[in-house]
Amino acid sequence: MKKLALLSIVVAGAVVGVRHFRHAAPAHHAHLVQDRAWLDHMPTNDRDTVNVFAVLTQQPVGVFQAASFWKGSYEAFRYEQKGDEIRMLFPQTGTREAITVTAYECSDGGFDYCLDVKGGTHGVKRYYSREEWVIDSPEQIRGLLAH
Repeated sequence: MKKLALLSIVVAGAVVGVRHFRHAAPAHHAHLVQDRAWLDHMPTNDRDTVNVFAVLTQQPVGVFQAASFWKGSYEAFRYEQKGDEIRMLFPQTGTREAITVTAYECSDGGFDYCLDVKGGTHGVKRYYSREEWVIDSPEQIRGLLAH
């Protein structure tokens, strides 16, 4: 059931208390932020709401989503990224926000990457991803927006 819920969120919906690292700052990898599905946690059952964040380079568009297998909501945005800053425009409301993102390798909870988000009012402050959670095509994000 966990795999079904994750598959539902990543395929139809994706288009991360975590321990702080010791004294050294983690190596930052800006290239990891885009074209990847980011979740705040793995779902524990089909009613567990998971927060998803994704930004695609092709459009460029992105999305914040909160969804379980059964229910969800999302808000898509257009964006510009310069280094660690992502400036977003939410076309539905006309609002603008800027966030600062820091992506780095980690091994928290079986994930490969961590993403810390500062600023903004959407989503959560930390997301996680795995090596294989790359978004290869805009169709994967369109699947997200269709649900």
